[in-house]
Amino acid sequence: MTLIDLSHPLEHGVETFPGYPTPVMRHHITYEESHGQIAEGREFCADLITFVGGSSTYMDSPRHMDRHGNDIAALPLERLVDRPAVVVCAPSNGRREYQPEDFKELVLADSAVLLATGWDSYWGTPRYLTGSPYLGPAAAHYLVDAGAALVGIDAILIDDIDDPAPRPFVEAHVSLLRAGIPIIENMTNLTSLPGHGARLTAVPAAVKGVGNFPVRAYASTH
Repeated sequence: MTLIDLSHPLEHGVETFPGYPTPVMRHHITYEESHGQIAEGREFCADLITFVGGSSTYMDSPRHMDRHGNDIAALPLERLVDRPAVVVCAPSNGRREYQPEDFKELVLADSAVLLATGWDSYWGTPRYLTGSPYLGPAAAHYLVDAGAALVGIDAILIDDIDDPAPRPFVEAHVSLLRAGIPIIENMTNLTSLPGHGARLTAVPAAVKGVGNFPVRAYASTH
């Protein structure tokens, strides 16, 4: 079995989304400060980390778009663990929007549908923040009707990051999350996966009261 990491590291100072504060990582207790609290010759540190829930590779729960929706801690593990992965590459004709036709003939029920755009190659650069492929409204409804377990993308947003509206409709988020389908954004290495045959596991910490949180996602192949 081969394990493939699908998450970017959560790093101090690395921007995930324009205008969001970047993660801050520091010691609450430094190694030096621990010397008076532990046996001689040994040391430890206690870390203090501050970040927006939507940092690095992260998962959205229904609560992200609905104050009464299930939070991250309430997500059923059955949707997150050992799901068959269906990997769908970006349209070859240069079209940014995934449409229902891109998913025809695919068995999607109870699967992790992974949108492999290749945009993760721009992670950490200005280009990553604009122009990425996205899941169109009709395609989002198609995945809901098809019974997808979760949906992930290797780009900054599953909706159109370049939507010119002053208040974007974010239809993909709304459609998927209302149906209880978690979303993973900012994935990586999806283009290294086969179209079928891999299994996805992506489990965030069971944090109550929040709508999104970083996740360590990985695929297993045989």
